[in-house]
Amino acid sequence: MTSRRRRRTRISLTSVLVVLALAVGGYALDAGGVLGPDADAAAGPTAVATTTIGTESDAPEPSRASSPTVSTSTDADAADARALLATLPVKGKAAGTGYDRTGEFGSAWIDVDHNDCDTRNDVLARDLSDIVRQGSCKVMTGTLVSPYTGATIDFVRGNTTSTLVQIDHVVALENAWRTGAQQLSQSEREALANDPSNLFAVDGRSNSQKRSGDAATWLPANTAFRCTYVEHQITVKTKYRLWVAPAERDAMERILSAC
Repeated sequence: MTSRRRRRTRISLTSVLVVLALAVGGYALDAGGVLGPDADAAAGPTAVATTTIGTESDAPEPSRASSPTVSTSTDADAADARALLATLPVKGKAAGTGYDRTGEFGSAWIDVDHNDCDTRNDVLARDLSDIVRQGSCKVMTGTLVSPYTGATIDFVRGNTTSTLVQIDHVVALENAWRTGAQQLSQSEREALANDPSNLFAVDGRSNSQKRSGDAATWLPANTAFRCTYVEHQITVKTKYRLWVAPAERDAMERILSAC
């Protein structure tokens, strides 16, 4: 064998040994979990796309809001509500003749807390999840789980779609007018109409069905929410020195007895 042929043989053997060593090493790393099946992809464009860089633009901004602040009723909440209910005056409703929502409770919706955002958008931002805003205030889209039915609604702002999600006054304003709000000042009535504790974002159908009903004539279809609903009514009526009608008081007592 010539010296040139011997050199070629040594080079070939060395190449084979290097390939075998790399193969064995790669197998060991894979078996130990060091390399994953998508290791290359994780270092490519997909990984870069998961990083968000904030920029200023006129496009709607995603919100970090994730859940409504409406809490689930507890035994203590029900006990407190029963105690408050016992202090509320009980008498018949006053006449509602000439009731004027805007004239008596102010226009809907105003910025009573002076945060540069009207009450409707404040409540939407509080009660919807995964919201997208235009600017710092206007809620454009989001997802609502209506407390009155438990149904999920995709909110999209628009002339024909906004009404699918409405803001309900837990104590309806006409009911408030007929149970003591006539004696309140204009500023107190405006505060009542925009009080977050008296407002829930709900499905439009439930709000339309309720109208000005009290606990004796309308309750949420979602029975699991009725305790919270009545507790809010009692809190609001206590705060604004309103009274309850006899049938309303009886219905509230019946709901609270099961809470």
